[in-house]
Amino acid sequence: MSRFKEHVDKLTRVYERYTEYVRRNPAATAQLESTVRTMSYLIAGRFADSHEISELVYSASNLLVLFNDSILRKGLRCALPATLSQQRLLTWLSVLEYVEVFLEMGACKLWGDAGRWLVIGLIQIFKTIFRFVLLLWYKSGIQTSPPIIPLDRGADLGSEDDDNGEPEDATCFVGQRSGRVIRPLGSGPSLQARLWGAPSQKKSSSLKEKLLSKPTQLRLQESIAETVYIGRPLIHLLCLGLCGKQSWKPWLVSGVLELSSFAVLNESRFENRWERAEMRRRTFLLLYYLLRSPFYDKFSEEKILFLLRLLADHVPGIGLIARPLMDYLPTWQKIYFYNWG
Repeated sequence: MSRFKEHVDKLTRVYERYTEYVRRNPAATAQLESTVRTMSYLIAGRFADSHEISELVYSASNLLVLFNDSILRKGLRCALPATLSQQRLLTWLSVLEYVEVFLEMGACKLWGDAGRWLVIGLIQIFKTIFRFVLLLWYKSGIQTSPPIIPLDRGADLGSEDDDNGEPEDATCFVGQRSGRVIRPLGSGPSLQARLWGAPSQKKSSSLKEKLLSKPTQLRLQESIAETVYIGRPLIHLLCLGLCGKQSWKPWLVSGVLELSSFAVLNESRFENRWERAEMRRRTFLLLYYLLRSPFYDKFSEEKILFLLRLLADHVPGIGLIARPLMDYLPTWQKIYFYNWG
């Protein structure tokens, strides 16, 4: 028991040191996260099982961002605008989204195609239940991906530092004609904490704005549209099981559901920046139907490969991106959560 307690104490001290380092060095922490994510890109295609290991490293980088953001929020004493149970639900949903591709790959490697589809079904069931609870019980509005939006370390933490210090309105001179903001020499922070950019009177994207803003309340029609959007993956899986992978019915049913949901929600006036960003993301994701089978197999594949080959052969430098992309497209097509997740 004494040895076990010693190990627990050591782990506690390591955790405390790490949290202190993250709070004091958010920029260095962001560099560490970017390095881990870059490693995942470099590993892909280098050796056997490289795709699985690459996805594991990529998932780890996203989990690291989620963990570090939770530390920074605690350090800033700014919690998510949610109850404790809702925060836990958002966290588990974020973890599921970050590891779903790796779990699919691992299940296929260990248990074959049947195990892969079982894991896909279970993940989609849990995600759908979590999202329905958030929408209907907690009234959290439209569901974002990822559920917990990562902090913008530069804008969010910079704005908090400004709030803790002297107000910039009192320490900056604003030109009457040019509108240029000039900081007096005596009002600058210490050399280590100094930001060498131009001073701003107000941060457009601050942490408080994100944390204190409440989601736009959805009307009945909008709630039904969001319910359709949340339930679409399960309906698509059910159609795949009934009609087969080569049938057009799952593709058509999923497309009709997503377009109808998007048409209703796109007419709504969302008050928050992150809600408008989610609608832009959903607009972009509609293009994925060009890359989803069977449309991709029948129409898109030849045209996309021809275009990439043309760019790689005739535009200098594009081949460095286009050729690996052509090699990776078949692998990308095989992963359900890349296409339909």
